[in-house]
Amino acid sequence: MTGTVVLESSLTPGARLLPVALDAVRLRGGFWEARLDLVRQVTLRQQHDQLEATGRIANFHRAAGAIDGDFNGRYYNDSDVYKWVEAASFSLATHPDPELEHRLESVVSAIASAQQPDGYLNTYFMFDLAEDRWADLTNKHEMYCAGHLIQASIAHHRATGRRTLLDVSIRLADHICTTFGPTSRRGTDGHQEIELAMVELFRETRDRRYLDEAVFLLEMRGQQPPVVGGSPYHQDHLPVREQSEAVGHAVRLTYLACALADVSMETGDMGFGVAAHALWESAFACKAYVTGGLGARWQGEAFGEDYELPNDTAYAETCAAIGGFMWSWRLLIGTGEARFAEAMETALYNGILAGLSLDGEAYFYQNPLSDRGRHRRQPWFGTACCPPNIARLLMSLPGYLVSVSDCALHLHTYASALVDVMVPGAGRVQCAVETAYPWDGTVTIDVLDAPEVPVTLHLRIPSWADGASVAIGAQVSEDVPVGAYCGVTRQFASGDRIVLTLPMGTRLIEAHPRVASNTGRVALMRGPVVHCLEAADHPGFDLSALAIDSRTPWEVRSLAGLPGCPHALVGVGAIRGDAGPTAPLHRTPAPRDWRAAMLTAVPYFAWANRDAGAMAVWLPVMQPD
Repeated sequence: MTGTVVLESSLTPGARLLPVALDAVRLRGGFWEARLDLVRQVTLRQQHDQLEATGRIANFHRAAGAIDGDFNGRYYNDSDVYKWVEAASFSLATHPDPELEHRLESVVSAIASAQQPDGYLNTYFMFDLAEDRWADLTNKHEMYCAGHLIQASIAHHRATGRRTLLDVSIRLADHICTTFGPTSRRGTDGHQEIELAMVELFRETRDRRYLDEAVFLLEMRGQQPPVVGGSPYHQDHLPVREQSEAVGHAVRLTYLACALADVSMETGDMGFGVAAHALWESAFACKAYVTGGLGARWQGEAFGEDYELPNDTAYAETCAAIGGFMWSWRLLIGTGEARFAEAMETALYNGILAGLSLDGEAYFYQNPLSDRGRHRRQPWFGTACCPPNIARLLMSLPGYLVSVSDCALHLHTYASALVDVMVPGAGRVQCAVETAYPWDGTVTIDVLDAPEVPVTLHLRIPSWADGASVAIGAQVSEDVPVGAYCGVTRQFASGDRIVLTLPMGTRLIEAHPRVASNTGRVALMRGPVVHCLEAADHPGFDLSALAIDSRTPWEVRSLAGLPGCPHALVGVGAIRGDAGPTAPLHRTPAPRDWRAAMLTAVPYFAWANRDAGAMAVWLPVMQPD
């Protein structure tokens, strides 16, 4: 059967993409296998050591009565343990590791031992604080912690088949459903998380009570009198179906929107879905950084006004980028629209990956887009939400690369992998993907096994890939629309090869004119990767005096000293000779003294892995007089 290449920008109305199991996508070489192996071998163990050293695991032993002493740390510390459990479970789902499994089961046992007879579980509210349970929903994160336990238990159950932790979370969820509901007590948590966890527990157990509880918890927001304080900070200023502007605490908003999308998909309630989409448009059209980061303000870890995107004071919490990734994923599986996958990829390679050092042992909480050399990754934090959140996202990454729908396989982000999936309405499809993406734009897909019926292979063409082509044997399609999926429909057979070519030219990005921080400036991208200048590559130069010459070509060069990042861009830029310390602070405009300067740009995710020094993503454009 002759292959056809057609534009497929969305799903049939009413349809949705179906996620695949983690072990359906086996990474084989390339950027992501190396990165995820580092997380497995280094990051997960380093994080477990930190959980032990900071007393977070000891809190569970204390709650079980096994040890004496005071509670360690902050009242939401349980959630860090749960996120690590989720990450370790995801790792074991694809890579058996007896030593990591021993660590995991030891933590699971500690968690289970701390559960109270009525199902309640939170190690902070024990003993003398037991009377304060559920007394301060706005601030104390009890349901937030419970939500992370539920999600961890589901990951553990799916990875190991064991119900130890799942049964614990079911008892806790039942306790919450009994305590809060239409016929009992009004209330919801100040930090969203429990809502999307309840939806996932419904999917795992098919018990409708948990989905109904998620709906109830969502509908508690924006009530009169207020349930969670009535402020935009908690997204409690309006009923959720009426919310359309991304406001307040950025992480909380992304988790709220994830729950809105989940509930809409499971119940068919379009009001929730409309709100999830409207909020996404607000966040990503007017309030997102070029890195996919979300949250401009340190005050309240919050979104700012439209186009309020400062660089050096950007908050852009790593958890917010992760929340935006998960939010975009839910809209992607509900619509099949490529723009959501592109938002995921932008956040993944930039705003998320920057949160973890190249050696896998240190983390960013905030992710500014310019710095004077003071912002450095840390091995841990008092509030340590970001480290295990990065780990659980990266350990689950294979499940985000590919999905299926009726007689179709969808490739969202390209990585070298063996893909082995059951395609609804067709059967088993097995293919090998080979690519050096994101450094190279050639993606080769070899079919190893396919059913004897036509299947559509949907390949995402990024919006930046002008001139992309798809080849099936000798047949080449060079007129491939960008910013959409290209569907290759064929009765595939073993030995068929599809070659996708994505042009990877370097491009300059400018911000919307209302982004005051970036007037007259540009950012540098190649493929999905944002680049930046670091002082380490420009000794003797003040980065604030450097500028990009928009006419210069950029060359790809290898760069020593950044393990796992063999890539840099080199080009001729300029430096202002009238920008030294003796120049007047204020002066009348005068011709600028531009001199040529060689510039080296490295991927943003790799910055701050060498000696401390200045960094800048957005750079002035040289304006010759």
